[in-house]
Amino acid sequence: MLAVDMTGDAVKAKNGSMVAYDGQITFKKMTGGGEGVRGMVTRRLTGEQMTVMEAKGHGTCYFADRASEINLVNLTGEKLYVESSNLLCTDAGLRTGTTFTGLRGGATGNGLFTTTVEGHGQAAITSDGQAVALRVSSQYPLQVDPGAYIAHTGNLRQSFQSGVNFRTFIGEGSGEAFQIRFEGEGLVYVQPSERNTIGGDV
Repeated sequence: MLAVDMTGDAVKAKNGSMVAYDGQITFKKMTGGGEGVRGMVTRRLTGEQMTVMEAKGHGTCYFADRASEINLVNLTGEKLYVESSNLLCTDAGLRTGTTFTGLRGGATGNGLFTTTVEGHGQAAITSDGQAVALRVSSQYPLQVDPGAYIAHTGNLRQSFQSGVNFRTFIGEGSGEAFQIRFEGEGLVYVQPSERNTIGGDV
């Protein structure tokens, strides 16, 4: 559970994620992720669905999503790329949008676009189990199971690979396998659990 102390400021959160609050706080549903008509149209075109509400006022607001673990990401001007289903809450001053991710989205079943969060502030992302942030460098690229991928930051290039399945090595693989390869400099957030994917048991 995430407890947010508010002193007249506002946060944006996944609609329905507020579980309790004290003090004087108002809630407003934000169409299209809070980016106005342009954001609403973009989301309809991309299929990246995220219904957001704004909480504003004085007091403490508590957010949660199906008992998922919550990870705080500090942004200092950079951009966070995160699956919309894993974005719980952001400071109101952070900008949200969508970006094209290529074939990776087709493998995970989450569409070809992912949600972006940009600016200065904090974002709370959820994971099934405690997430780890794995560093990628020019010397050490990273391969990730698409079902375990949550988010990433930094100057990273993604490529989509098929034909290799982590579970194949322990005799539990079935169907076509996919991986995401990250190269460059940055962090990739991975959860110790896997979403169901179109590509079979990955």
